[in-house]
Amino acid sequence: MILDYKKIDLFGKIVFETVILKPPHKKPNLMHDEACFLYIIKGEYDSISEREKLKVNAEESVLMKCGNYSCNMLPSKSSEEYQALAVHFHPEVLQKVYENKLPNFLKNRQPSDIGMSKLQSDILVKKYIESILFYFENPDLVNEEILTLKIKEIILLLNQTKNAPAIRSILSNLFHPTSYTFREVIEAHHFSNITLDQLAHLTNKSLSTFKREFKRIYRTSPASYLREKKLEKSIQLLGTTDLRATDIAYDCGFANVSHFSKTFKSFYGVSPTNYKMTHFSKSLN
Repeated sequence: MILDYKKIDLFGKIVFETVILKPPHKKPNLMHDEACFLYIIKGEYDSISEREKLKVNAEESVLMKCGNYSCNMLPSKSSEEYQALAVHFHPEVLQKVYENKLPNFLKNRQPSDIGMSKLQSDILVKKYIESILFYFENPDLVNEEILTLKIKEIILLLNQTKNAPAIRSILSNLFHPTSYTFREVIEAHHFSNITLDQLAHLTNKSLSTFKREFKRIYRTSPASYLREKKLEKSIQLLGTTDLRATDIAYDCGFANVSHFSKTFKSFYGVSPTNYKMTHFSKSLN
């Protein structure tokens, strides 16, 4: 449930927006012609792209270039609310902001398949976020000149962060999304805890089309295939590690340990604990 939402436009496009909501909340995030810098103020955020998955905690941020994303907005131990601030980068807006004279790190593409990068807390970024929140609370002070400066400022700040090489790589490829095959997307998310709707979205297909394409390629249903992959990995972890059941459930992409245990027993006829003791002569704490 959305508790509060505000946005600021520049040249007819949303450039800043902030939201407070009651998590959990899932949504697709199509960014075919824009990129985004997202700062998490409260709660947690799972950002899922065609090939990557990042968990972003409060006071952390993520830079995402153009592409298909799915996101999970979650509560955290310190907050039942989720709050975030987003800065959107549109090619036509940046052309006007820089008066058609884009800086070299935005013009010169670097070979890279990095789609997103997480940034740790940084005092300069925090102060920047505070300044944008101030303008949300005082909209009468906002004008085109200030917004132009604030867009330039965040790009300069991102270009000077500790993980600047990855950031520069993404900035230079902001509006050049990498294409992935259907198989590449599926294989990247064998062990992701995401829904079929989210997976279909990442392959840029409707759910019905996604299921048909999946059946054509893998000769089985998505649910059956992904369940078997998760269980195969769980067997490997049971035999080669001393991980707890909770950790194995998380690593294999199950929703929780209860879901893992129930699925495992339904498939193998015994609980993970009994399987480990019987087959590997070990106990599962």
